[in-house]
Amino acid sequence: MLSKTEKQQIVKEFETHPGDTGSPEVQIAILTKRINDLTEHLKVHRKDHSSRRGLLKMVGSRSALLKYINRKDPKRYQAIITKLGLRK
Repeated sequence: MLSKTEKQQIVKEFETHPGDTGSPEVQIAILTKRINDLTEHLKVHRKDHSSRRGLLKMVGSRSALLKYINRKDPKRYQAIITKLGLRK
């Protein structure tokens, strides 16, 4: 679970303009943080299948947002991929 300060820090780092909380870049960054945290949780709790399902849903939504950015502006896509350290 992301704390309020962590979320604000992520938003501040990835916002496209001041006060931006809903751009795809911000959404992808927040999802990536949640995915990383949940992955660590699942390494300890291997049989937590409901959390695993939530993880797969988050990965799918992040993938859809990345595809959207890639269609609209490939330069933004490359920037967000390198900034987050994702593999594509």
